Amino acid sequence: MSAGELEEFTAWIEGVIRRQGYDIDSPRGGGKSRLADEAGVHRAAITRLLQGQSMPDLETMRRLAHVLRIPVRDMLIKSGRLTEEDLPLPGLPEDVPPAEETAPAALTLEQAAAGLGIPPEQREMFIRVAGQFLPGWSPARAEHDAAAGPRPADAKGARQA
Repeated sequence: MSAGELEEFTAWIEGVIRRQGYDIDSPRGGGKSRLADEAGVHRAAITRLLQGQSMPDLETMRRLAHVLRIPVRDMLIKSGRLTEEDLPLPGLPEDVPPAEETAPAALTLEQAAAGLGIPPEQREMFIRVAGQFLPGWSPARAEHDAAAGPRPADAKGARQA
């Protein structure tokens, strides 16, 4: 690994750590200590990583990925240890374009409520509240859609309530 690759990984992981709310800039090191404790690694490993002195070993990466709520795959690829070709995403045929090249299928609010485990007796309230954040949504449309029941997806993808 080159110094530039280590520097790039260090910048990336610092951003991830900050976005997760760890204060790694404090001179007292509170965020670094908290991250080390939560990940079950030595504080010195966090310090060396953030100073760009060394790349963490696989077990440290695994523990950090878990605490930072990111896939270990991302850590390994960003670190330069492996490539996306080394770690293909499972279940994708090779002729399917990567996710960023395809539009995500829209969920109906009913599907979202069911997928989130909202109890049936609370789904109407969920739909009314969540629907307010969708463009073109109205309570009348929600009532009409609820009365009509679930519909198959239209040509563009699943309908939105």
